[in-house]
Amino acid sequence: MKFRAIAGTVALSLLLTACGTSQSATDAAEPAGSVLKVGASPVPHAEILNYVKQNLAPAAGLKLEVVEFTDYVQPNVQLDEGQLAANFFQHKPYLDDFNASKGTELSFLTPVHLEPLGLYSKKITALSALASGATVAVPNDATNLGRALKLLADNGVVKLKDGAGTAATERDVVENPKNLQFKPLEAAQLPRSLEDVDAAVINGNYAIEAGLKPASQALALEKTEGNPYVNGLVVKAGHEKDANIVTLAKLLQDQRVKDFIKQKYAGSVIAAQ
Repeated sequence: MKFRAIAGTVALSLLLTACGTSQSATDAAEPAGSVLKVGASPVPHAEILNYVKQNLAPAAGLKLEVVEFTDYVQPNVQLDEGQLAANFFQHKPYLDDFNASKGTELSFLTPVHLEPLGLYSKKITALSALASGATVAVPNDATNLGRALKLLADNGVVKLKDGAGTAATERDVVENPKNLQFKPLEAAQLPRSLEDVDAAVINGNYAIEAGLKPASQALALEKTEGNPYVNGLVVKAGHEKDANIVTLAKLLQDQRVKDFIKQKYAGSVIAAQ
C-alpha cells in the first residue's frame, strides 16, 4: 500500500510538472489582453507606437507599453532574451546582418515606414561644394555603411565596384575623385559630428530627432522607390502569430497611421505602401 501511494504521488508530481511546463509556454505566447512590451527608437518609431497606443489600441483591445532605446543593439538583445515582445526600429538588411553575426532568430514581420537616409552639412549648402579631401562621417554598422556609400554613389560622389551591395565598405570604393576621407561613427553620434566634419550621412530617425528636416535640408536624399530599407515590426521567431502581435501588426498598417505619418513628418518619413 505504501509503495502504491508513493508511486501515485510521483506520477501526480510528474503530471503537474508537465502541466506547469505547458502553462509557461502558453504564458510566453502573450495571450490577448496582456500588456505588449515593444522597444523602439524615440523618433519616429516610439511616436508612431504612442499614436497607436492612444488612438487605435484601446478599441482593438490591445494594451501597449512602449520602451525607448537610443541605440540599435539593445532592442534586439532584449527581444532575443524575452524582455520585449517586439521591437520597431530597424530595416530587414540590418536585422539579417544582426541575426547572422549574433546567432539570433528574430523575424521581420510588418513593413511600416521608410526614413530616407540623407547627407547633411553645417559647412556647405550644396553637394557640389564638397571640397577635395573633405571628411564625411558615415554609420559604422555594416548595412548602414553600405547604404551610405550607395547614397554617395547614386549622387556621383564616388563609384562602387560592380556587385557591391548592402554590405559595401570603403574597400568597395573604386573611384573617389574628391579624395573624401570617411569617418565611421555609431549612427546615434552622427548628428553631433556635424560640428567636426564637413558632412555626414545620417539615418532618418536620428536626423529628425536632432531637428534636421530631411525633405528640405539634406544635400542628398535616398530614393524611396524600390528601397529595401523600410522599417518594420520585428518579433522573435515563432511568435509571428501571437494574438497581440497580429493585432499590433494590423494597426501599424492602418490607413490612420499612414495619415498620421504623412501629416506629422511632411515627407521626412514615408509610410510603406
